[in-house]
Amino acid sequence: MSEINKIYNKISKVIPNIEWDFHAPYIEKINKLKKDKNAVILAHNYQTPEIYHGVADIAADSLALAIEASKTKADIIVLCGVHFMAETAKLMNPKKKVLIPDMDAGCSLASSITGEDVRMLKEKYPGVPVVSYVNTSAEVKAESDVCCTSANAVKVVESLGVDRVIFLPDHYLANYVQKNTKVKIISWQGTCIVHEKFTGNEVKDIRENNPGIKIIAHPECPPDVISASDFAGSTSSMVRYVKEKKPKKVLLVTECSMSDNIQIENPDVEFVKPCNLCPFMKKITLKKILDCLEKESNEIKIGDNIAARARKSVIRMADIGR
Repeated sequence: MSEINKIYNKISKVIPNIEWDFHAPYIEKINKLKKDKNAVILAHNYQTPEIYHGVADIAADSLALAIEASKTKADIIVLCGVHFMAETAKLMNPKKKVLIPDMDAGCSLASSITGEDVRMLKEKYPGVPVVSYVNTSAEVKAESDVCCTSANAVKVVESLGVDRVIFLPDHYLANYVQKNTKVKIISWQGTCIVHEKFTGNEVKDIRENNPGIKIIAHPECPPDVISASDFAGSTSSMVRYVKEKKPKKVLLVTECSMSDNIQIENPDVEFVKPCNLCPFMKKITLKKILDCLEKESNEIKIGDNIAARARKSVIRMADIGR
């Protein structure tokens, strides 16, 4: 069986044949070009299945992508995700060429705060360390003491050995961290446009209509959603929960494509999908991946001063781990 047929056999349950006829030529070209150019493709869990399972060499959450980016021997990194993820990959690989298929693949959290905002907070709370969610720009990371992801936010906060921290920009993740630590959290008011759409009543309705369902929420969701769920955890924790617990039916309260990608790896689990899509993640397509790899366009560049300071925050996060 050819490699392209193996890929389709894997994802055929979530991609109809009529769509596959469109995707297959791009996948073949991209996978060949990767080898020719010694390139690696890193894809976030929220990418569509034809990207996640079709062309990605590493597909994972933000923390894993940052760590794996630092290990790659490839000359070119193509980051299939949003802009802050590509910046993080560049911070971890300052001498490598890092590309993003669409420069406009932004993030509501990253755009909710600037470096100037962080400086203002540090003036207001002198001496209080700043923990920045990885969903921030390099400029914000440069003003921070350490970064974190949803997978290690509590661990990072407690690693500082202080009684209070500035935690930004996700207000809901800050609430989640506060419930799991005695450290006082000073939060910012940023939110994720995908996760903030979910409501506790929506989750309760789904539970009533699906007896026995397990509901797993991301910490970026509002508190009433987390309270109405069976489990709350990072992207990687959600994946692990499904793989280990093997619930008969499950709802992942997060970006919709993640359910498709995990369903492929867990065919015996039924997924209920209230489909909230990230418009920024969906800017990444196979056509754009091929185009940026052929032309080596959309290269991520960060000024030396910002990069040096931001890199310290990201490396510190990676060193702390999960």
